Amino acid sequence: MTSDRVDSARAGRLSRRPAREQDDASFPTVPEQNFQVRRITLIALLVAAIVLPFVYVAAMAFADLRSREADATDLALRTVRVAEEHALKVFDMNETLNSRIVELTDGLDDDGIRAREHTIHDKLRTMGGGYPQVASVSIFGQQGALLVSSRLYPSPENSVGQRDDFVGIRDGNVLERVSKVMTGHVSGEQVFNMGVERQAPNGSFAGVVSIALRPSYFDAFYRELLGSSDATPIIMSLVRTDGAVLAHYPRGPREPTALASDSPFAEALRQGQRSGVVRMRSSFAGGNLIVAFRHVGSYPVYVLCGYRTSAIWAAWYKHLSVLVLSMFTPSIALWCVIWLSLRRLGAEEEAWQRWQAEASMRRSIESAYRQSRKMEALGRLVGSVAHDFNNLLMILSANVQIVRRRGVGGLERELSAMERALKSGQSLTRQLLGVARKQPLRTETLSLERWLPSCRELLRASLGAKVSLVINSGVDTWPVRVDVAELELALINVAVNARDAMANGGRFTVRASNVVFRHEDGFPLTGEFVQLSLEDTGGGMAPDVLARAFEPLFTTKPKGMGTGLGLPQVFAFCEGSGGLAAIDSAIGAGTSVRLYLPRASTEPHTAGPAEALATESGVPQGLRVLLVEDNEEVAAGTEALLQMMGHQVTCVFNADTALHVLDDARAKRASTGEPLPFDLVLSDIHMPGKMNGIDLAEAVLRFDPQLPVILVTGYAEELDRARHANVRVLSKPFDIGLLEQLLETIQHDAVQTNNDAATHPADT
Repeated sequence: MTSDRVDSARAGRLSRRPAREQDDASFPTVPEQNFQVRRITLIALLVAAIVLPFVYVAAMAFADLRSREADATDLALRTVRVAEEHALKVFDMNETLNSRIVELTDGLDDDGIRAREHTIHDKLRTMGGGYPQVASVSIFGQQGALLVSSRLYPSPENSVGQRDDFVGIRDGNVLERVSKVMTGHVSGEQVFNMGVERQAPNGSFAGVVSIALRPSYFDAFYRELLGSSDATPIIMSLVRTDGAVLAHYPRGPREPTALASDSPFAEALRQGQRSGVVRMRSSFAGGNLIVAFRHVGSYPVYVLCGYRTSAIWAAWYKHLSVLVLSMFTPSIALWCVIWLSLRRLGAEEEAWQRWQAEASMRRSIESAYRQSRKMEALGRLVGSVAHDFNNLLMILSANVQIVRRRGVGGLERELSAMERALKSGQSLTRQLLGVARKQPLRTETLSLERWLPSCRELLRASLGAKVSLVINSGVDTWPVRVDVAELELALINVAVNARDAMANGGRFTVRASNVVFRHEDGFPLTGEFVQLSLEDTGGGMAPDVLARAFEPLFTTKPKGMGTGLGLPQVFAFCEGSGGLAAIDSAIGAGTSVRLYLPRASTEPHTAGPAEALATESGVPQGLRVLLVEDNEEVAAGTEALLQMMGHQVTCVFNADTALHVLDDARAKRASTGEPLPFDLVLSDIHMPGKMNGIDLAEAVLRFDPQLPVILVTGYAEELDRARHANVRVLSKPFDIGLLEQLLETIQHDAVQTNNDAATHPADT
């Protein structure tokens, strides 16, 4: 399973990289003398074959044995494919029948079903009576009591509350959806059950709907498939994933109940293989077998087709005897030479394919490097635009707050429209910074198993009424460390794209699972990751569209319907989190977006209740704020807001000037003993001059560690450095209310410090 995901994920990642044509002459060619050596070798083998006939006999016998084994393997594969399709149809029909019965009893508790037993019994008999494989259909209550049976009315008193399949379905064990073979209490014959859970209106376990299937039905089908002869070298089995045998043909004196847990087939299941071929020894088959197996859909069942190697050896001995009688015939020598030459050509073809794969990988790496450089340049451009746009949003936000605080009447509708536009602009800026890899990430450890179900309503709102939503958060899914807001935005972006791809409705599936990538897998990542699969049943993407899916500003939607920033944000978020995003899609086959997020080293924790800030009555005058902002409009709006909050503001336009002002104040304090004229420094980070805001903050804290500093930025790399400087940080664009809250906290701390100093002057 892991290798399948690795191959598909590699294909999805590489599908968007444009291939670069290269001159074949730039690659080494096969030396000419190799062909000459081959010709000399073939001539020598021809002479040796004429002189030494037994060499030819051995070679031909070996080829014949391998050919018969290959034919037997091919026959087993073709036969097991037919049997798998038949079993899938049977189980799908049973799944549909189970769903219809669940719908029939929807909303009914055990007493309600017993009250309608006669009606439900008639319907069950009608539903299951037309299928030869169905022995009976039963409905069991919450504690396992038999409520209704399609075979008997009234139903006898019987309980399966302790039976493995009932307990397994109740506990969510997928394996027990298909039970082991048993003697049915109602049908009185050998059956195995296929059951599904009934749920109460509140979603709790309400019981089981079970269909009893006849193993003899499958035996009859296998007999018809293989022919009625008892001498057939092929055996057929239907087994569960734990090795329990459900059906087997041909029957013998030793009827199998389960496959050995140490068999090659069991080992293949432990490795997660859904299909394949193994060689194994079977005690009930009386010898060695070549076994082809296939997984039946999503059910915990495999179909096995075994070919007895004893039949292969018997036919091979017969052919060998004929070969020995005619070993001196010149044609036999010729056939051996041709066979050897074909073997040689096959080896050369394999070597050529390996060389081609290495050349293709080199081209892909070069293409990925060019794509990375292009994305880096585009990121710088997008980041610069987003920074300027952030300043414009700050100007508009500040002035809207000023108008609101001045209490201008009659403008509520207009101000609300401007605030909605501000939120849209902030969202767009966040996407632009995310694409540019400059969006600050507020990472935290998150359990997807607990978090994904809480996103159901959000995803439903993004998908619309026509699209059904399926969320499978997995079991024991590893925690991840991500920015929850960015992960939420990524899910919304993919969901919106899925909704647009399924205009006539469909299904959107979210699955979480653990996956481990090793270096030998050839995947771009190594280590432990959580795979978040987002799959839709839409029309899919053409190859040219798939190749550009993660390209910023690229969109196939009509004008005004898309920005081309959705999937690029998803890709940037995954890479920023240390993971990877990949897409698989084809016309008519839907689209699958897979997010690979690295496993977190710590477990998620639930934060305790936040401590409420003590409110102070009679707080003195506001703070004295040194505002450092190079954009005049942003500075003017922020200064006006701070003054309306009751603070005194001194504004300078770069960090160099601010440091000069603080140095003068510090010198004055040293000579006169007067305190600093500022209670707070509020500074942007990205400014012209020799110093930026972080340099200013570090300089302030060196000469006065008690002076609060608030830095404002929109760049992720600046935000990380600012946090290491041990100062308060606001990421653009921020809510003015958040700044006001922060200032109130600083003002409260200042009042508390002054009160402590007044109470304990000796300590001061």
